[in-house]
Amino acid sequence: MNIQQTSFGLVDGNEIFLYTLDNGKMQVSITNAGATITSIRTADRDGKMGEVVLGFDDPRTYLTPEYNACGFYFGATVGRFANRIKLGKFTLDGKQYQLEINNGENHLHGGIGSFNTKIWSAEPIESDKVVGVRMSYVSAHMENGYPGQVTTTVVFTLDETNSLKLDYQATTDKKTIINLTNHSYFNFRGEGNILDTKVLMEASMYTPKDDACIPTGEVAPVMGTPLDFTFEHKIGERVHSFEDGYDHNYVINGNYGQLRKAAEAWDDQTGRKLEFFTTEPAFQFYTGYWIKNNKGFGRNGKEFEQFGGFCLEAQHYPDSPNNPQFPTVELNPGETYTQTTIYKFSTK
Repeated sequence: MNIQQTSFGLVDGNEIFLYTLDNGKMQVSITNAGATITSIRTADRDGKMGEVVLGFDDPRTYLTPEYNACGFYFGATVGRFANRIKLGKFTLDGKQYQLEINNGENHLHGGIGSFNTKIWSAEPIESDKVVGVRMSYVSAHMENGYPGQVTTTVVFTLDETNSLKLDYQATTDKKTIINLTNHSYFNFRGEGNILDTKVLMEASMYTPKDDACIPTGEVAPVMGTPLDFTFEHKIGERVHSFEDGYDHNYVINGNYGQLRKAAEAWDDQTGRKLEFFTTEPAFQFYTGYWIKNNKGFGRNGKEFEQFGGFCLEAQHYPDSPNNPQFPTVELNPGETYTQTTIYKFSTK
């Protein structure tokens, strides 16, 4: 177990670091620019190491206006509120708050200049059993329109079982809302598209949405729809059933708050497999349709392409503040928001 820290110099007076975690079998790189996972390298069934997420070798790229205008969020920690809030409005204790509008008429992923664009403080972690890094950021009262000064910590650890664990905590000094996630895009071949990737989900329900990806307020079964991954299917088998591919909120079977398997995915060509566990009530399954507006971003001289990666974003339901029947996203002073999510890699 070891960790390597590399400096990429100063941006706006803050030092940008890249931390590479190595357990001897896989490597994970994380930068304090947006508390972002930049690289995950794992072995295929023949032992050949290769990249399995979309990202950049130079972490300063994540802070450029050109990149952030694309809205890709490759590997980023997303907050204060992952996913969408209708019209950017919500009400707490009778007071209405107006957030930035950055996705059509709606608010997405915390707004412009949200968590993914911030430079987080970082502290390496190293022991016999895990290696990791603790990232922290303090979001000021009314930043991006959200009430309360919120202190967020994400601890990334890699263990000997090839499990990348993300432990989140957040506290506030005023009543607010919180919904955090990681926005990594997985591609087990490291390039091309993910349409041959097979997926199996522990999710028999989902939240139907309108054309703007805002939930209707219902929770419905996936059975009999192209959203049903309770039996294994290739992503490409039914992805074109939807104009923008998959970009849907799945409700995870079992008890919210307990760590449980939400999904698994694998690639028959390389043998690489991912198991996805979380304490959250749901996850967004997104298949990278909007990477078609790439604007030249890629790795090793190759542009990332449409459907170039899939996301499993642990979360509360989109637009939860405006749907009281959904699990609450409210956070009060004296309380601590917590989440644990694990991405475990193997071969088959």
